[in-house]
Amino acid sequence: MDAILNLVRTVAPTIASAVGGPLAGMATRAISEALLGRPDGSEADLAEAAAKATPEQLLALKQAENEFAVKMRELDIDLERIANEDRNSARNREIQTRDWTPRVLAGLITVGYFGALFYMLRNGLPQHGGSEAMLVMLGTLGTAWGGVVAYYFGSSAGSKAKDEAMRRNGK
Repeated sequence: MDAILNLVRTVAPTIASAVGGPLAGMATRAISEALLGRPDGSEADLAEAAAKATPEQLLALKQAENEFAVKMRELDIDLERIANEDRNSARNREIQTRDWTPRVLAGLITVGYFGALFYMLRNGLPQHGGSEAMLVMLGTLGTAWGGVVAYYFGSSAGSKAKDEAMRRNGK
């Protein structure tokens, strides 16, 4: 799934932002249509297509991105607002319950990510098997670490929107 999301984040960021939320089904159908030409592709089919994406498939994915963005505007759906509200809800829950779980997980993910990265930089990939597993683990931890940063510090898109709102209000 990481290979698919990495490709989609690069070519179609609006669709990628919808994958983890309430519009995941709609986003997955758009990805499947673009990469496979049918709306019901399995995760394995999508992963294979993402790994071997042709220029035509990338163009189709970019077109799907544009159509998806238009559809979101037509439906008056603000994906960034939904994502911000989801993070805000999680933050408020953490404050109200004084739950340490998010902090512990954030710490473990951070140590795991930079630990694996340091190990790989120092020792390289294993020569006798396991290199693919190390790369998958690093990719997964990198994605999770991005979520940790977004949770605790907000997203750059949210910051950009806030800055634009402040400029419009003359602050």
